[in-house]
Amino acid sequence: MATRGQNKERYKMRRLLAISILAAFAAVTAAAQNVTQGTLEVVGKDGKASGTVPLKHTDVDAEISGFLSRVTVKQHFENNFTEKIEAIYVFPLPQNAAVDSLVMKIGERTVRGKIMKREEAREVYEAAKSNGQIASLLDQERPNIFTQSVANILPGEKITIEISYVETLKYEDGAYEFIFPMVVGPRCIPGNPTGTDGRGWAPNTDKVPDASRITPPVAKERAGHDISVKVRLDAGVPVTNVRSKSHEVDAQMLSANSYDVTLAEAETIPNKDFVLRYEVAGQKIEDAVLTHRGSNGGYFTLILQPPDKVNTQDVTPKEIVFVLDTSGSMSGFPIEKAKESMKMALEGLNPYDTFNLITFAGDTHVLFEKPVQATEENLRKAQEFLASRSGGGGTEMMKAIRTALEPSDSQQHIRVVCFMTDGYIGNDMEILGEIKKYSNARIFSFGIGSSVNRYLLEKMAEEGRGEAEFVSLKDDGSAAAKRFHERVRSPLLTDISLEYSGVKVDDVYPKRINDLFSAKPLIVHGRYTGGGKAVVRLKGKSFGREIVREIPVNFPTREPEHDVLATLWARTRISDLMSQDYNGIQNGNPKDDIKATITNIGLEYNLMTQFTSFVAVEERVVTDGGQPRTIEVPVEMPEGVSREGIFGPEDDRDYSAGYAVGGGRYNRMSVAASPVPLRKAEIASKVKDYVRFDDKETAEEKAVAASLAAKAQPAPVYPKGTRTETTVNVSVEIDSNGKVVSAKAQNNPTEFGRSAEAAAMKAIFELPDAEIVKIKGILIYSFTKDGKASVVPGLHRADVTLKPNKFHSDVRALVDRLKKGTAASPSESSFVNGGRADLIVRLNALDAATVRVLKSAGVTVLVEMGSAKAVVGIIDIGKIAALAELDAVTFISPQRR
Repeated sequence: MATRGQNKERYKMRRLLAISILAAFAAVTAAAQNVTQGTLEVVGKDGKASGTVPLKHTDVDAEISGFLSRVTVKQHFENNFTEKIEAIYVFPLPQNAAVDSLVMKIGERTVRGKIMKREEAREVYEAAKSNGQIASLLDQERPNIFTQSVANILPGEKITIEISYVETLKYEDGAYEFIFPMVVGPRCIPGNPTGTDGRGWAPNTDKVPDASRITPPVAKERAGHDISVKVRLDAGVPVTNVRSKSHEVDAQMLSANSYDVTLAEAETIPNKDFVLRYEVAGQKIEDAVLTHRGSNGGYFTLILQPPDKVNTQDVTPKEIVFVLDTSGSMSGFPIEKAKESMKMALEGLNPYDTFNLITFAGDTHVLFEKPVQATEENLRKAQEFLASRSGGGGTEMMKAIRTALEPSDSQQHIRVVCFMTDGYIGNDMEILGEIKKYSNARIFSFGIGSSVNRYLLEKMAEEGRGEAEFVSLKDDGSAAAKRFHERVRSPLLTDISLEYSGVKVDDVYPKRINDLFSAKPLIVHGRYTGGGKAVVRLKGKSFGREIVREIPVNFPTREPEHDVLATLWARTRISDLMSQDYNGIQNGNPKDDIKATITNIGLEYNLMTQFTSFVAVEERVVTDGGQPRTIEVPVEMPEGVSREGIFGPEDDRDYSAGYAVGGGRYNRMSVAASPVPLRKAEIASKVKDYVRFDDKETAEEKAVAASLAAKAQPAPVYPKGTRTETTVNVSVEIDSNGKVVSAKAQNNPTEFGRSAEAAAMKAIFELPDAEIVKIKGILIYSFTKDGKASVVPGLHRADVTLKPNKFHSDVRALVDRLKKGTAASPSESSFVNGGRADLIVRLNALDAATVRVLKSAGVTVLVEMGSAKAVVGIIDIGKIAALAELDAVTFISPQRR
């Protein structure tokens, strides 16, 4: 038995250990299950907070019509300092977005931005800044990375910047996808430093001369600003399913064809791409042509459907090279998801295929000297090699590109290269330029993660004549692997060409139409002169047979509608021009004619490019001259990305570039234009175990939703005295006994809606054995003109809320063991001793009252961590289950010795 002195010494050692992890705890909380909001403070040279980060909120408002979306992004800036400031914010937009408008609003005053050559726009902005005028400047650093600068924001002043763009949506296999990126992920920057002209955490290099402009400061905890998204959807055809695989959304049905969709949380942390997918009635959309003809000529967009897929057995041997990114940004969840997808891809190989496996980070590793047969023994070696990989180091992709694309000796097969990466590199264009050198291989890219570099991955597939696939951390890796093999085995349409007759057509993009691997339409943009009836002839090969389709088209001599088609055409032409000189654009030294042409297109069509910028200047002088204080807006670390994997476990620099979370470890930094050296506290290695994530709760909720069955679902009573054909959607909430406790008609407040609501209240559902808190969903009722009323069976768009999982997996195992009386697991000994457990308890709030509640529950509190809303403490293991029942407790994890 321990003496009193030994117990006292043990208590002191525990306290020292808990204090030693305090700084680390703040750095890892974003990776835990419940990410909380916060306010980021800027700290002056005197160590005192002088104001909060100027970007407060971003509103995203999208209107979707058919396959086009018009999106307005509103960035709300506010100066909480005592001096005038300049705010600088680096943010993403979709890689194919045609940005054609900027508006600056100061109170009731509105200033519309003008498109200018980039250098000239910068001169106008700097002059206005020095002159005391409020001004804004929008630059494009990459097709998917932009910089917003706002000068001379007065103390207490609020300024809104509205950016508008248009894009075409992706359509495949009966569904559309709308994507809005929210954060610029941290790039690996190769090359030798050459200086800086931006405020990012990485200097420019000879390989990436704009590195300091594409590496925005990364907040250590919360960046302090949030985002909301609203989508007004009008598909033009009935919509059968609306969902987001990235965020919780509220989808309000307006009609069979239209929905209003918003984020369930109005103030969402911008740390991952928003992905909205909606299915439409029918298996495919029809051929279509949109035209516009105005003073600057005629423009058209063609949407052509490929032939129906034919099931056939492809026995052509394939040489498949799998390339896996094992860099630091892939550390943790991303690499495990990539390994899951690749494992399934390996298992899908045919015996007559040959394959190899390459991994890359700071260096490149090749499993076999040359591609080998997909035998059982070789696949076993590949799986063992794959299992041994972990994330760490920089993303040096170039060597892997060359190794993977190098032609092999055999010409008796098709060579396929499959890249799995998040694409977090700075030398995008150099990589794309290298891919263009190889025509012997097809490239299929897999973007792994929540905020991947979609521009790079889409372009890799485009230049490599393959397809891009995106796998989020919540997606099914096996499903992605299956789609990969289906595409590789049987391209839907090859050797595609388009011919036009009847009307003169030119400048059609894309110039080279790649093979089709899935049921998605061809979308081409072009110009025409004259007008009249024409024929578009689509040629291609499908499973060895010639395909020829003729589509009649009418090109009008005047068509004022659809003027956005000119913008889309200009955007695709700019993309084509960039592809002609990737290396020159990457090195900041493009060919003169290409730069001049891109610049002129930007000026003529009012478009953002890398050589044209929007600038807005208020005419009146609102402040004395002189330079304002510059404040860089920090960004979030993308969800699932390890900060330690990016910046290293021993790194002592502050990559938030002078920003700090009030009350935390890093709240005494001065604002600076470059990273500030900081001494980091020693981090106990075992604390890493705390952030182990468990998706079990989400999976259980989905399983419960899928297993719901109706016990009673009566039809409504048809209202007397009327005959109408209508459908009523009723939003319902179901309790843990399966009974409907509330019902509200969404789209029909008349007697039909009231009848449907009454029927809904009588519905009863059989529920599976689970700890259900509530269930929400839609019941659908149909009324026909012949006086009949019916119910569509089942609960639609079911949203299940289970009792929250408050346990780390090892703590849950302990609680379950105590219930069942089974033996202890090996992990238990790392935090349990003598029937007592050392725990970290996360809370809704940390105050004196909460601490008293914890003590009453049996917790001996060792350390209180205010900024993290958590305590480190000791408790009898038999009291842990009751501790989790407290409303104040949000999560319990082991504090390992």
